[in-house]
Parts: sequence; structure tokens; C-alpha cells
Amino acid sequence: MQYHQKIDRELRAEITRRWPDMFRIQKLKRLKLAVKDRLESHSHTSLHPVRLHKF
Repeated sequence: MQYHQKIDRELRAEITRRWPDMFRIQKLKRLKLAVKDRLESHSHTSLHPVRLHKF
């Protein structure tokens, strides 16, 4: 979660620069989305633990 927030701060800082680097903005957005997806996948697995079947 902290990594996602750090990326968000960097993204906002880059956007507010006088001459923002559009390539860096795109990279940060992609990275932020990847981190968000990973966080969501971890939250889904923690909500639904794997059940082991006994034979």
C-alpha cells in the first residue's frame, strides 16, 4: 500500500511540473495500475482462503 501511495505522490508531482515528462507520467500510471491490481488480487485471496479437501 505504501508503494502505491509513493507512486501516486510522484505522479502528482510530475503532473504539476512546469514541463511534465509525458513518458514518465505514462510509466508511473502503468506502474500504479499494476500495483493496484496486485493489491486487489492479494485482498481477494485473503478473503477467500483455499480449502483443502480431505480424502
